[in-house]
Amino acid sequence: MNLLPAPVTPGDAPVADGLVSAEAVEIELRPARLPSRALALFLDCLIMIAPAVLMAAIARAVFALFDEALGSAAMTVGVALVFVGYPVLSETLLKGASVGKYALGLRVIREDGGPLRARHALTRALVGFAVEFPGLLLLFLCWPAGILTMLASRQGRRLGDLAAGTIVVHEREAVPWRASPLMPPDLAGWASTLDLTAVDDALALEIRQFVTRVRELREPYRAGLLHQLADEVTPRLTPPPPPGLAPWLVLVAVLAERRRRQEAQLVTARAVTYRVLPTFGLRL
Repeated sequence: MNLLPAPVTPGDAPVADGLVSAEAVEIELRPARLPSRALALFLDCLIMIAPAVLMAAIARAVFALFDEALGSAAMTVGVALVFVGYPVLSETLLKGASVGKYALGLRVIREDGGPLRARHALTRALVGFAVEFPGLLLLFLCWPAGILTMLASRQGRRLGDLAAGTIVVHEREAVPWRASPLMPPDLAGWASTLDLTAVDDALALEIRQFVTRVRELREPYRAGLLHQLADEVTPRLTPPPPPGLAPWLVLVAVLAERRRRQEAQLVTARAVTYRVLPTFGLRL
């Protein structure tokens, strides 16, 4: 009898919004949406504000000596140099990632999946500065229009992306939450008597990764990993598993019992902490 869950077929796995390269090959990438891009922009703005204010002050102070209007124009040019120059230089040198995007795991690429070039970065920056942020042209109209464009776009593209033919994607893969199997009821008594001191954190992590991802593995690799882990865990268990117990059930029982003991230790530690420091963790 097969005691393992059935593997996931390719058709069962979720497919992300894909891009099509110049060679007509579909690229599975996860487009960045408004929240993550807004946070990346906020981090970049924190970097740009100080240089922009400094540049504007210097330009105005120097050129205002000749003419007040010239000083105001120089101040605008100074701000533009920072808000346009920073994204162009950072996205060109860092291959599509500004400091804010790098912190959020985002990167700008072309529609066909190719790397960002300086001309694309310049187009995005000019459109962003004049139309989107800070939106020098029709300030109160451009911001809502830019946000609505991103919300309406299937790939979360803003006006600058549409003009430059680019898209912002997540570099880091989202890790789905995987539940660990529960303790088999018939093995709870045996597992409670186990000496698990020889099952260290590294081995326990290997077991957890296997049992939570077993449905994604295919034969013969799945059976090979199962027996390899069971052969490594079984000699470390005292008392040994009941005769004839399937390797899969051995791994599940060990992992569940280890988790139960860790949870019990955590409850005990918190009880001691609250007894010594009753206000620990409370907002005063």
